[in-house]
Amino acid sequence: MAETDIAARAAFDQIRYAQVWEDADILVEALRPKVGDTVVSIASAGDNAIALLAEGCERVIAVDLNPTQLACVRMRVAMYRHLPHGDFLELMGSRPSGRRRLLLDAAAVHLTDQDQAFWANLKETVAEHGLGGAGKFERYFRIFREWMLPFIHNPQTIDELLRHREPDERRAFYDRYWNIWGWRMMLKVFFSRTVMGRLGRDPAFFDHVEGSPAGQVAGLTRKALVEQDPSANPYLHWILKGFHGSALPRALDEARFETIRERIDRLDVRLCTVETLAAEGVKADAFNLSDIFEYMSPPAHEAAYGTILAASNPGARIAYWNMMAPRRAPASLADRVKTNSLLEAKLKPLDKAFFYRDFVIEEVV
Repeated sequence: MAETDIAARAAFDQIRYAQVWEDADILVEALRPKVGDTVVSIASAGDNAIALLAEGCERVIAVDLNPTQLACVRMRVAMYRHLPHGDFLELMGSRPSGRRRLLLDAAAVHLTDQDQAFWANLKETVAEHGLGGAGKFERYFRIFREWMLPFIHNPQTIDELLRHREPDERRAFYDRYWNIWGWRMMLKVFFSRTVMGRLGRDPAFFDHVEGSPAGQVAGLTRKALVEQDPSANPYLHWILKGFHGSALPRALDEARFETIRERIDRLDVRLCTVETLAAEGVKADAFNLSDIFEYMSPPAHEAAYGTILAASNPGARIAYWNMMAPRRAPASLADRVKTNSLLEAKLKPLDKAFFYRDFVIEEVV
């Protein structure tokens, strides 16, 4: 089973992702959640499960194998319930703050004793970097931002990159000022499989990767800096600056904040795998599967996909990303789904989480 396939190889004793690094805007458009739907989402830090909740569905079941990721979700639930939007952004790290210790205490008091102890141990990290900076993946980007990037680009050049420009201006700036020799060499080193495995993702997550991560990141970075508008990309802004810019991830946007607060009790947080839900009799109308399939061997991928189909209502929408390992519906099950190629073609160029090379949208026949 996929559960033991990855659980036996990866460690789940720390926060890997303190924020979700997948674009909720294209996810919502792919899954099209509607009133009455049951949606299943990989939890990670909770942002995209919560973004889906804001769309009016009946409930969102957020699942994860890593208990520390679910601690992130439960903290967000407390923050939505008890903090105003401005305080929420300060504690998250989206905005500068000198009072995150107080804000953390104000939210944590509503958690269990176990969760309070968990966050007390991370209080200084949260105070310095925000809740969204407390994971291993965010620490990886922080090393890049503080110890590598300054040798290549000064703060003024970074600010210029993140300024709104027209496409032709972005291309000229990138070619003349940004994509210099030092930048290209740094990408090769810092985004190599070895460095990413040691500092960013768990090395087990690369077991089924094909090709060079650094080469892929280099190509997709140009997409984010030239083809898209960097000023509107909150993920890029955090990588380069350590906080979100004027644009926020969907779940953090003020326009949706009160809706999420009113609906947060519809979030069902579970320590399990997506595959477990079929055995429990769950039937869902939409699935956000993050990039779970690329961590699996082909037999585990096939087994996991079969259990997801068993938990699907007719017409259920399935969306997931591929970062470095190509995965789509297994051949043995391909006749049970159809690929929404037109929607994929529309959404993939818009994906602000630029390091993913594929976004897959399938529907249960």
